Amino acid sequence: MTQRSFFPGIGELTDDDQFVLFHERQLLVRGESFVWSRSELEFILLDDTEILLIDEQAGASLIAVNAKQDITQLLQAEKRPLRSLLTTHAGQAFSMAGKANQVLEWYASHRFCGICGNPTVHHPAQRALVCSSCEQQFFPRINPCAIMLVVKDDEILLARNARFKSGYYSCLSGFMEVGETPEQTVVREVREEVGVEVENVRYAKSQSWPFPSQLMLGFYADYKSGDITPDGEEIDAAGWFNVNRLPPVPPPNVSVAGELIQDYVTHARNAGFEK
Repeated sequence: MTQRSFFPGIGELTDDDQFVLFHERQLLVRGESFVWSRSELEFILLDDTEILLIDEQAGASLIAVNAKQDITQLLQAEKRPLRSLLTTHAGQAFSMAGKANQVLEWYASHRFCGICGNPTVHHPAQRALVCSSCEQQFFPRINPCAIMLVVKDDEILLARNARFKSGYYSCLSGFMEVGETPEQTVVREVREEVGVEVENVRYAKSQSWPFPSQLMLGFYADYKSGDITPDGEEIDAAGWFNVNRLPPVPPPNVSVAGELIQDYVTHARNAGFEK
């Protein structure tokens, strides 16, 4: 097979390499498997195919392929949105597909220099694109977000997002703004979205969220004051819910929001509703 230019260059493909395929920003899946072997894809790995190295372990590579043509019928596969893997491929499998999606999204949005407009090329030793003219470097961008569970003894503040139709009530969340710490983002977002003041903001856990490239920083915050008033734009409903009488919430194996909720519910029950 023709040697290709990956990031970074890894020479010829091997039979141990694994591939994750996308077409028009959707994942190609056969049955419940989205990982393909070299032998299955030999006929599509042509010189004009976009191929990017995602990871390398024990001499084998995980490679993302952006297929320019719809090859679902040739592969007897179907196209699925990445979100469909949340309920079927938790943990490492979802992380693998998510990382591939993020790298492809970064590459697609940085084909040309944002300063002078000239084409970019791969950096020879780093995951970066370099302007062919002014040599400006562009690294994959990760957008930090704060996601927070506001708690008050045996109650937690849950909200329903106006943009999503899942029906779940979940934690509040929002992007960090320039100059903010994550803790400041928590205070601001809770105030803006539901009109409540919080205190004692504390970090709990994080999650890579590849939609398209967020890092979710999970926090708990104690209720301080104020009445819940949904902003009517991002939040169409919100309220206090007893830990024993919760509405539908995200499963803990899907998102950090589900984990924050489950962990606090377990803590509150074990503590007899005393923090």
